[in-house]
Order: sequence, then C-alpha cells, then structure tokens
Amino acid sequence: MKEPSPATHALPKGQLLHPEYAALASPHDELAPHHLAARGPGHALRPHWQQLMAILEEVGGGELERRRQEAWQVLRENGVTYNVYNEQDSKRRLWEIDPVPLVISADEWSRTERGLVQRAELLNLVLQDLYGPRQLLREGALPAELIYAHPGFLRPCQGLQPNSTHPLIQYAVDLARGPDDRMWVLSDRTQAPSGPGYALETRIAMSQVLPDTFKRCYVQRLSGFFRTLRDTLAAQAPHLTDDPRIVVLTPGPLNETYFEQAYLAAYLGYSLVQGDDLTVRDGQLWMKSLEGLQRVDVVLRRVDDTYCDPLELRGDSQLGVPGLLEAARRGTVLVANPLGSGVLENPGLLPFLPGLCRLLLGEDLQLPSAATWWCGQPDECRYVLDHLSDLVIKPVHRSGLSVFGPELSRPQRDVWRARIQKSPALYVGQELVEFSTTPALVDGTLQPRRSVTRHFLVTSEGGYRVMPGGLTRVAPGSNTLSITNQAGSVNKDTWVLAEHSQPHRSLLSDGARTIRALDRSGVLPSRAGENLFWVGRYAERAEFTVRMLRTVLNKHNEIEEYGDDNDRRCLTSLIDALRAVTHADANSIPATQGAEPPQTDLASLIADPARSGSLSQVLSALTHAAFNVRDLWSSDTWRVIDDLEALQEGLQGLSVFGGHRLRQRLDDLVTSLIALSGQTTESMTHEHGWTLLDTGRRLERALGLCDLLRTAVVPVHEELLDHLVLEAVLSSQESLMIHRWRYRTAPHKLTALDLLLLDESNPRGLVYQLKSIDQHLTTLPDAKNNRLEPVQRIALGAYTRVRLTESTVLVEPKAGRLEALESLLLATHVDLQQFSAALAERYFSHVQAPRQLGTTSLGIDP
Repeated sequence: MKEPSPATHALPKGQLLHPEYAALASPHDELAPHHLAARGPGHALRPHWQQLMAILEEVGGGELERRRQEAWQVLRENGVTYNVYNEQDSKRRLWEIDPVPLVISADEWSRTERGLVQRAELLNLVLQDLYGPRQLLREGALPAELIYAHPGFLRPCQGLQPNSTHPLIQYAVDLARGPDDRMWVLSDRTQAPSGPGYALETRIAMSQVLPDTFKRCYVQRLSGFFRTLRDTLAAQAPHLTDDPRIVVLTPGPLNETYFEQAYLAAYLGYSLVQGDDLTVRDGQLWMKSLEGLQRVDVVLRRVDDTYCDPLELRGDSQLGVPGLLEAARRGTVLVANPLGSGVLENPGLLPFLPGLCRLLLGEDLQLPSAATWWCGQPDECRYVLDHLSDLVIKPVHRSGLSVFGPELSRPQRDVWRARIQKSPALYVGQELVEFSTTPALVDGTLQPRRSVTRHFLVTSEGGYRVMPGGLTRVAPGSNTLSITNQAGSVNKDTWVLAEHSQPHRSLLSDGARTIRALDRSGVLPSRAGENLFWVGRYAERAEFTVRMLRTVLNKHNEIEEYGDDNDRRCLTSLIDALRAVTHADANSIPATQGAEPPQTDLASLIADPARSGSLSQVLSALTHAAFNVRDLWSSDTWRVIDDLEALQEGLQGLSVFGGHRLRQRLDDLVTSLIALSGQTTESMTHEHGWTLLDTGRRLERALGLCDLLRTAVVPVHEELLDHLVLEAVLSSQESLMIHRWRYRTAPHKLTALDLLLLDESNPRGLVYQLKSIDQHLTTLPDAKNNRLEPVQRIALGAYTRVRLTESTVLVEPKAGRLEALESLLLATHVDLQQFSAALAERYFSHVQAPRQLGTTSLGIDP
C-alpha cells in the first residue's frame, strides 16, 4: 500500500470530520480509537484508514454528499430495494448506502477469517450431530430442551443431511468490535443467509462513488466468492451432471429481500422460482416450464425451512413445495442449506460453543460473543429475571424481536418477566455490550455511528471460503441501539485491504462449460411466462388509456377555445369510448349529452389506485408484474420501469383541466411506455419470454380497438360529427397523419376502418394484432404438431374472420348503427377473451398442489 503523507496520521483538521467526533465515538472506534488518540496527535487514526481518509479529505464533505445522491439515483434506477413489513403502504424502500466504507486491515482480516472458518466448521459438525447420532445430547454437552424446544429443530429432517462432509453450504455471521478491541459474534445465520447480493450491489455502487480509490487502497474483490458458490453448488448436484439445473427458491416479491434474490439468480445464471413453479413426482423435483417439466438438481433456497414443505412441515405454508423433504431425503435433489439448519441460529447455543469447540475441534473458540444466559437453566433464568433492565432479551427463534432492557418501562419489564417465567427455554438474556462505532457521512461531515458487519462463507474443497468483505450496517441515529434494515439502518461497503493491487477476476466459468452452454437455451418457468404476458397486457392497456385521456383533454381544450356544440357532442362520444376501454363503472363517468365531463370522476379515473381500470391501478399492476420477473430485465429496461412507477406516483393531486402539468405527465407516460416497448423489443432475445410479452401486448391492443370502435364508430351520426369522432379516434391510435397521407381526404368510416381494422401493414390495426398473435403461437412449445392446439384454433379463427371481411359491408348503416361492424367486433372480442383463457390453460395453469388437511404448529410462545 502506498505510504500516506505524515499529515494523515493525525486526526484530520479539515471540514470532513465532525469537530466532536472523538468525544462522540466509542473508545474502540473503527477510525480513531481512544487508545491511539492518547498517544498524541500523530497517532489518532488506525494505520489502515489513513490512505482512505486522505482521499476523502481531498474529495470533501459536500462532494461526498453529491456523490452519495448520485449513487442513490443509480440504485433507484436499478431497482435496488428492501421491503419493510411494517410500512402500511407496503412500498419498496430504496437500498440506502453510506459512501464511507468500513476498512479492515490485511492483518486483522487474517485473524478474523480464521475465526470465521473455525466457527463455520464447528456449527457444521453440530448440525451433522443433531440430525445424526446426537452424541452431544446423549453426553450432556448440550441440554436436550435447548434443542428439542427450539422451533428450528425439525424432527422430520432426521438423517436428511446430504452425503457431504460440509452439509452447511452457506453461512453468515454478524460481527462487531467488542470492548477488548477484538471482533465479537452477535448472531449466526444458517438457514438462508441474506446479504451477499446486497454486498455486491453496494460494491458496484461504491465503484461509481469512489472510482479510483479501490486501486489506490488495494481493496480485495468479491467476484471470487460468487464463483466459489456457483462451483460448489454444481459440484454437489446429486446427479453429477456436467450442467446441473439450479434454481433459487424465493418466497416471492413481497419478501423483504426479494430484489437480492432476483439479482443473485440473474448474476449466477439460475432460474428464480416460487413454490408453485416446482412439483415433486416419483421422488424427483421438477420445474414447471413452458416446455414441460424440467428436472431440478439443486435448490438454493431463500425460504425459511419450516415453510419449504407443507406436507411434512408447516401445513399452512403457501411458499414451499409439497414433497420437497421426501425428494431431499431420497437424495434426488440438494437443498442448500439443508432443511432443519435453522436450529443453529438459536442464541441459546452461544454459551455452549466454547466447550463444543474444545470437544469437537480440540481448539479454543477464536471469536467471542457477548455473555449469554439461556433461561432454560434455573440459575441462568434467575440471573436474567433479576437483571432485566440491564440485558438484551432475545427469543431463541428469530421470528421474535429482541428488546433492550434499558429501553423498557417498568410495566413492560413485568410483561417480559411473565413471558420468560411461562416458557423459559424460549428466551435468552445477553449482556448489553458497547460495540464499536464507525464513521458515517451525516450532513456533510463524518460522525460516529454504531455498526454491525455481516460476513459470508461458502464451503469449498473440504473447507470454507470467506467473502473478503461483507455488508456493514450502521445505526440511523447516534443513540440507536438496534441496527437492522427493518429499523432503518444505512448500509456501507466493507473493504478488506491487501498488500498489493488486486486483479479483476471474472465470474465466467471454464471454457468447457461455456462450450456446453451453447447447446442449451434458457428454460422459462411458467410463472415467469405468465408475468411477462401480463406485463405486455398492462403496458398496452396503460398506453391505450393514456392516449384516450389525451384525446379527451385535447377535445375539452377545443371546446374551451371555440365553444362549438359539435365538439361537445364529440367529447361525449369520446368519454363513452374512454369508459368502454377502461371498463369503468357505468355510473362513474356520466355521458350526458352536451355536459362537460365531471372533473372529479376523470381525476379518479386517472389517479385513484383503488379504482378498477384507473390509469394508476393499471400502472401499479404493470410494475408489480414486472417486479415478479425482476431477474429477466436488463438495467436499462428496469430504469424505464422505475420511471413508470415514479410517474404513477406523480399523478396524485393533478388538476384535470387546469394548466399543463397533467398533459405533460401523460406525455411523459407515453414516452416511457414506448421506451419500454422498444427496450424489450431490442434488448430481449426473441424467445418464449418475449413472445409471450408481445402476445399480451397484441392481445390488449386488439381488445382495446374492439371496445373503441364499437363505442365510437358503430353509432351513425350526421356527417360533421362523424368526421370529428373519426379524427379523434385516428389521432388516439397514432394513425391520423398516415390517413391524411394515404387517402388525402377527410376521415370517412370506410377509409378509417380500412386503416384501423383491415390493414395488415398498420401496427395499430386490428388485423395486424391478430396476425402477430397467430404467428407468435407457431414459436411456442408444442406448436409444430400436425394438429392445431385449441389456443391456435381460436387465434387463427379470429384472424381469418377479420381478414375475409369486406370493408364496404361494414359501413352499411342499419337502424342508426353499423350492425355488421358491431357484430364483427363483438365476435372478435369474444374470440380474444377465449384465446386468453386457452393460453393460460395451456401454458400457465397448474394442478393445485397437495396440502395437509390440518396445520402443523411450529411457532413459539408469543
């Protein structure tokens, strides 16, 4: 590492560090611990921070704040979010980062790494014993009630550990610097550790905030850890295939860390699946795809183990796969981490780990933890009850929340005392230790905040490999004790320094695997295909609605300017069409002849997210469907989706007929929706996923056209009014200019229908949509059989009917209506609805999975 100038050894005198930093920081602060400051001004900073602090001083607090905002913008556009359960509006929270990393020296990292590996090896042996011979229980090394009373100990998982020396494939642990200046363990994560994807995304964002600093500080890279994870999962696939099918099992888009799950699936090249995407047949696990059932070799789960199998574990779970436990028991699929590993997250194990380490490894435990008293032992329980106001009280199962004794009132302590006395084995008391602080950027200056760092490990070649870094969380306030993302913590990158510059290592696999990959195309889960189909439908529905709204507003402006009665009657017809296209309630937008459109009703149709068919509701459904397949979008595509979400939120409170803000917002929406269409067309490979997306778009456009033409064009008016209506309809469909250029006459029903109904070259025309749908079906699975599938017959019939129609017949009036046109549009509309149902039945629908008749209680005492 480059030796910093002597001036950087002292506590910086610039504007970056808060004037009271030393007074506010803990004695063992990561940047400037008191024992160094006591040696004099020339030794205030830890040596490994000096290079970074010199760079940050050059940048300055104001510029750092600007760069943080820039990083937040990048994270927002990339959709990096963290869902917070207790927020009433259920909005996804932006992943917030602090631009000042936590820095770990090479020497300290070497010691910490050894301790992390030792702890992983120890817990791996404990896991093997608890679901194997249980010698630790028989010999009294662990109390039986500590294990058997814990909801994470799953008796059905006895003997389930895979044939591997390291069934605990992934492991994460939270560390903080303790009062002895060593790293202490706060908690273990052994079920489905979250955070490595966020650590990687945070590192990528930091590379934009401080682009040259990584090289100057010799920061170790993270990609090698993910390559190890991928190689380990492939090597442990039970079928020993050259190219195993690995899936990431997610609880779904409402889960707090769904972004990370989608991000990791895309980064590692795995399919992101939910429980309903998988099925067990004949003891094998299969993924339901458009091509049929595909065998799954490895499940990288992000679902807590008790929810993974509703047949043998939690019968009320809708997240798991019935029969998954039996498939794992037979060894036909590897589940990482193995089901039942949640028992290792029990904080009641902490006081027993030093003895277990000496018993199982013949070593002293290298990483200490805060003094912990398991209340299942009488003496320890009495101590906890006598010192409630001084301890942290934790349930042994992390579904419950920890509480800090000093923050409890007397009545609250009485409540907790009663809980512990009722079920003592379900609680622990833990010493309240003042852990270290670390510098965080607050209002342009560096201020000390309490911090916790999560480190990640993965098994590799008979041992464990540690990610050289991790994810650090800092408390949002100076006096905040709880440091969790749910409590609003801010995240920061974790830099492990090396002795020399670190080369870039790609995640790319070896050449042989790359060559094999050329023979295999991606397999699309049925659920993903369905969401893509609805992304296409909602995007087109939103665009159709926006274009109709703009047409209504334009006609209203003409009335304001000219006051023509024919314009008023035309506006009434357009509002009827808007009601038909959006399927609004019959009484929501009255179409009284000559009356101005009610402003409040139009405002509701635009901005009310609870109103069925409103623009806001359709945009919300679009972003929700897109988020369900977050792993399939490119960064630029997601940026457009994020813009749409922001534009939807901006619809609130806009005046319908006042000023130009609403019109500008509608114009922006059209631009973003067109960008989404162009981005998906140009950046997605035209395989099954894109085919379904475009099929949904074409279907929705055809349905909208049927509703629009049936409402606005079928009624026969006098010539001038017909002209005004046709001109507005053509304008709303982006076809007015081409009509003028092609026919060189005022709009007439014959020419308008020729363009909007029967012209196969017009991408806004009905027959164009039907032809595209028919062609798309030929590329989907099972479409090349000699016999037509039902969904193909419906599409071909609709296309043929319209294609064979004679335009002159459609414009013959009868009883004040174009009955032939109306009959054609109604029949086509029915066909399209039947087509949608047949498509869902063929590619999206699945037989209901088996469930328990009763429920299994695996909860803990509240």
